[in-house]
Amino acid sequence: MDPHDVLGIPADATPEDAAAAFRALAKRHHPDHGGGEELMAQINAAYDLLRAAAWSQRAEPRRPAAAQRPAKGGWLAPAVRRALGPELLAALEPKETVWLVTPASTWASPSALLAASDRRLLWLLDDAVAGRVNWLRYSTIDAAEHTVRRPRRRVATLRVRDRSGRRISFGDLRPATAAAITAHIASA
Repeated sequence: MDPHDVLGIPADATPEDAAAAFRALAKRHHPDHGGGEELMAQINAAYDLLRAAAWSQRAEPRRPAAAQRPAKGGWLAPAVRRALGPELLAALEPKETVWLVTPASTWASPSALLAASDRRLLWLLDDAVAGRVNWLRYSTIDAAEHTVRRPRRRVATLRVRDRSGRRISFGDLRPATAAAITAHIASA
C-alpha cells in the first residue's frame, strides 16, 4: 500500500498536507458517519506510516544519493523502510515483514517509534543514549491488552507482559492500532 495514494496526496506532500488529507478523509469515511471500517483502517494505517516516516527523518539527516548504500530491508516497501529509519532497519531479521509502524510513547521515552512485524514488536526510544532499539518476540508474550483513555476515547494504551513477568506499556496509540496489535499477538 502506498500511503500517498490512499490519502490522495502527491509523494512530495508536506506533513501538514498529509494531516489535512487525513482529517478530510476521516470525516467522510468514519464508521460513525456511515463509512466502512476497512477503509477507515486503511486511512489510519496510511497516515500512521507517513507520521512515522516524518518522525524518523526528523532524527536522521539524509545522505547525498551518491553516498547511499544498497537499501537495508530491500524486501520491504519503500514507505515502510522510510518509516522505520536506519536503526530499526538494522535490527530487522532477514525477510522479517513489518506490517505496522506508528509513533508511540513508553515509560522510558515520551517519544518512541513502535513497529509490529510478523515475528515481534520492535520499538526505538528517541531520547535514549544507549540501547535505543528494543524488541519482544510474540512467542514470549504471555498477555496483551489495550485500554482506551477517557473521556474522548481517542488515545489507547497497549500493555504487554512477557513470560518473565516484565511489563511494557505503549501509550499514545490510536484505538484501532492498539486493537490490531492486541489481536495479532493473540493470534500469533
